[in-house]
Amino acid sequence: MRIPAHSVCTAIRDDIVAGVHERGGRLTEELLARRYGVSRVPVREALRTLEAEGFVVTRRHAGACVAEPTEQEAADLLEMRVLLEPLGAARAAQRRTEAHLKVLRGLVRLGQERARRGNSEDLRSLGGWFHETLAQAAASPALASVLTQLRHKIAWMYAVDAPLSPVESWAEHGAIVDAVARGDAERARSVTTLHTERSTAAHRLRFGGQERADRVRNPQHPVNMSGLRH
Repeated sequence: MRIPAHSVCTAIRDDIVAGVHERGGRLTEELLARRYGVSRVPVREALRTLEAEGFVVTRRHAGACVAEPTEQEAADLLEMRVLLEPLGAARAAQRRTEAHLKVLRGLVRLGQERARRGNSEDLRSLGGWFHETLAQAAASPALASVLTQLRHKIAWMYAVDAPLSPVESWAEHGAIVDAVARGDAERARSVTTLHTERSTAAHRLRFGGQERADRVRNPQHPVNMSGLRH
């Protein structure tokens, strides 16, 4: 396949996340250039970027290889997400635009509709779009960039089961948007913290000594949504 040179990094990263390039596998410039239909120059630049992001490592006598994160490193990513997503929601409550609110409300309506129908594939994509928009609404490119990298890495390292209650999960999304719309930064932070802790329980590590299927457990607390619109 042929892709624009500036998209090589995204393409390689997406293939790493999808498992096309296996953990620990070599990433040869010549083969990658042939795969994506570009010269070796953008491939070389992409590998440097991906190494800085933690997806690629350079090994003596082997060159560029897909990284092999440890279980502790994977667990750290979930902990970082629990800390940073609430910060992003609080900032969004202070800095969001009407355009952001329009998109967020539309996503909540769609998510709640799909949740009632039980369409899990749609819910995953809508959930990703929701959290990406929320991060953008924080008006902090640095924070949005970190959250984007976290989402990529978590998707690479973890499989995600459907939430125990998709309807409840999207009600929580609605509560977050209501707090953001009112400019209530503390409410946005607290609701997002509880929502993130609950959703973390649906993550299971893709790798490990026994290809563990045990879920990462965090305290789960019901979100108090009294008086809020969904």
